[in-house]
Amino acid sequence: MSVQWFPGHMNKARREIEKVMPQVDVVIEVLDARIPDASQNPMLTTLRGDVPVLRLLNKKDLADKKRLALWLDHWKDSDSIVAHPFSTQDKSDVTKINQWVRQMVPHRGTAEKPIRAMIAGIPNVGKSSLMNALLGKRVAKVGNEPAVTKAQQKLKVTNGFQVLDTPGILWPKIENPDASYRLAVTGAVRDTAIDYEEVALAGLVFFINDYNDELVKRYKLKTAPKDPDDTLNIIGSKRGALRSGGVIDVHKAAEVFLSDVRSGAIGPYVMETPDMVEQEWQKVEEVKAKKEAERQARLAAAVPQRQQEQNKAHRDKRSDEPKTE
Repeated sequence: MSVQWFPGHMNKARREIEKVMPQVDVVIEVLDARIPDASQNPMLTTLRGDVPVLRLLNKKDLADKKRLALWLDHWKDSDSIVAHPFSTQDKSDVTKINQWVRQMVPHRGTAEKPIRAMIAGIPNVGKSSLMNALLGKRVAKVGNEPAVTKAQQKLKVTNGFQVLDTPGILWPKIENPDASYRLAVTGAVRDTAIDYEEVALAGLVFFINDYNDELVKRYKLKTAPKDPDDTLNIIGSKRGALRSGGVIDVHKAAEVFLSDVRSGAIGPYVMETPDMVEQEWQKVEEVKAKKEAERQARLAAAVPQRQQEQNKAHRDKRSDEPKTE
């Protein structure tokens, strides 16, 4: 199982990005620092082709610095990728963007030949907040939910720097099921498209394995949690997610937990490492290869049956033909 969400306006946004990409000098891809890989859109990677990309690992204040450093090291030798921890709330970070893009596109940056940058990324990573911070005024609608921006906007930051804001887009099929749950846990998928309890349990499995102490501290647990279902019930009990008769409202408990995860109330975290993601993709490829082998086997098994049917049809046709003396 995996979480999927690709409403119609996202397909329209993809076509618009593809149309204007030839006019773009650099892509500013806003990522969620807590999921540096899952928040990358492989469709955007395909669409940008050779266009260099500045990856801003936004919400750095919510991210585990040690794990974030693993990703910066992972990308450091790339010729077309520059990555920096980032926060739209940090004015010094915002002012550095002009410098970063000029270093990446040194042949442009004048009034006659301004740098044309596209701001892109998946839903709810902070693209509109970045646009507003760059321009020093509210020009893009901001909301703490995915898919707030629905259309492109082209605006001038300085005489030598223009930005094009785009709607947040996911991709039609998220092949890595683990990544799809990380997207849902951090809020990139609209809540109406997810099963709260299922997503919360997936998040709890991660925190129990990787940030157990933070769970103990946040929810004042007596012992380290081990089972996600038990932990979700304890959270519900401690945070008043109860129905009449003192029964745990698991849905409400899941809402409480996911709210804490997304706001950073549990503490800074990063849900993936380069090595972990590589192992996950190996599993994805193994599953795809197995399915393809099974499909080929079914086709091969069907050949004799089809041949028999064809032979019978040929015999029937001959039997219907008039006999000649």
